[in-house]
Amino acid sequence: MKKIFLLFLLLFPITCFSQSEELEAASRTVQLYFEGMMERDRSKLEEAFFPQARLIGYRGDQLFVTPFEEWASGTSKGTPRDPNLFRNELKSIRIVGNTALAETELYWPGIYYYDFLTLIKMEGKWKIVHKSWFEKKLD
Repeated sequence: MKKIFLLFLLLFPITCFSQSEELEAASRTVQLYFEGMMERDRSKLEEAFFPQARLIGYRGDQLFVTPFEEWASGTSKGTPRDPNLFRNELKSIRIVGNTALAETELYWPGIYYYDFLTLIKMEGKWKIVHKSWFEKKLD
């Protein structure tokens, strides 16, 4: 029994370190998503998202199901957004195996968004494969 406990103590820091690395890597993917939207940088969006990802949410009473390609094309057009007018926050990430769920809050001029991002680790990199979002107009 003592040997099993000692083995556990030896392996526990490795497990925690690995989980910490995975959280950091998944967080970087979410940060790429934020930067890609703010900078209107298509390459950052492509690095963050799986090409076949879907973005699904309501705008008012209308449900939108948008393929990544369509969303990224629109999001990357125009001049970069002023970061002083926007706040994007990663609220939490939960990782189980090679899947993760991230929750984000985005405060944009006149609009609040809450995103659930599903990530999957593919070929050693975390990719957003699905985004479900909630939108609320701010007064």
